[in-house]
Amino acid sequence: MTLHPSLAGLRPEASEAPESGIVEVFNYGRDRPGLIPLWVGEGDLPTPSFIGEAANRGLAAGETFYTYQRGIPELRAAIARYHQRLYSRPFDPERFFVTSGGMPAIQIALRMVSGAGDEVIVPTPAWPNLAAATEVGGAKAVEVPMQFGNDGWTLDLDRYFGAVTARTKAMFLNSPCNPTGWTATRDELVAIRDFARQRGLWIIADEVYTRFFYEGERAPSFYDVADPEDRILYVNTLSKNWAMTGWRLGWLSAPPAYGQVIENLVQYSSSGTPKFLQRGGVAAFDEGEDFIAFQKQRALEARNIVCDGLEATGRVRFGRPPGAFYLFFSVDGEPDTRKLGLRLVDEANVGLAPGDAFGAAGSGFMRMCFLRDPAHLIEATARLSDWLRRH
Repeated sequence: MTLHPSLAGLRPEASEAPESGIVEVFNYGRDRPGLIPLWVGEGDLPTPSFIGEAANRGLAAGETFYTYQRGIPELRAAIARYHQRLYSRPFDPERFFVTSGGMPAIQIALRMVSGAGDEVIVPTPAWPNLAAATEVGGAKAVEVPMQFGNDGWTLDLDRYFGAVTARTKAMFLNSPCNPTGWTATRDELVAIRDFARQRGLWIIADEVYTRFFYEGERAPSFYDVADPEDRILYVNTLSKNWAMTGWRLGWLSAPPAYGQVIENLVQYSSSGTPKFLQRGGVAAFDEGEDFIAFQKQRALEARNIVCDGLEATGRVRFGRPPGAFYLFFSVDGEPDTRKLGLRLVDEANVGLAPGDAFGAAGSGFMRMCFLRDPAHLIEATARLSDWLRRH
């Protein structure tokens, strides 16, 4: 990247931060009339009204002042209740820390365990923000390519473990995975836990899509196999399950002993999350199960629409994703997916994200977000199928 001379004095971690390949296509096609936008990782439903009403009550009550850096006690308790329901065991509210979205939770976790000269292992294809956040903080993101075959995507644990060096501080794992939908099994989580314990490594567990799992109520989790004091930092967000992407409300889960460290890092970044927004979070956790079930059923129907429709063309390759809400597919004869993304905007009026935005292992693939109205997915699949027949 060529810098303007006036920017030459910036630190390379900032000046060389990569541009988003997803945003490039998004910006190219965002104002096209009639375009079906399936490029970013969010659904098309607004936040449920009961969540907004709870936040409005907080706003009306004047909850607009500085508040607890760790999150208001009511929200931390609600997060603990949610985890207790999900994992069938008690959770201490003191292990949950509210952040201004999932991305700040990731950044805080990385700041806690890595810095200049360190390495963080990242299986790819992966959401590009993971590697970018690692390197903006001065550490190196070491990509471990996953394999794509007849059974979809798999992670070779020997290769994952073999990437560890003396500089490695943490292993990142996103399961279910954005963009592939790959989901770690319980046995794989046990193996990763044991390896991290033996090497004294941290695990940063991104389990944002754990409820979007189509082979059970939820995906296998490190919570199923880890001790409370294991060196695991869990990052999560309210964005996906409760249709709250614009709220910027997330959380970090860690042993309570790290509480003061996390509070300090929150203080020096966002200085806390607005209290009235946190009231909406309480409502989401306590009253949102029906909405989550509705979203999951909707996504399952949409997954079947796009998989069945594109498979019938005979021009695409993919593994039906067991988790998350993305289809990651390749198109025969179309290796340059950046150009393909721009062409599909122009020629099919459908917006998809290019796979090379998700690391070298994503080259040759496209990502489609299918958390949308099934009628929109039927139309998008028809447009793509028609394009594939003509090219």
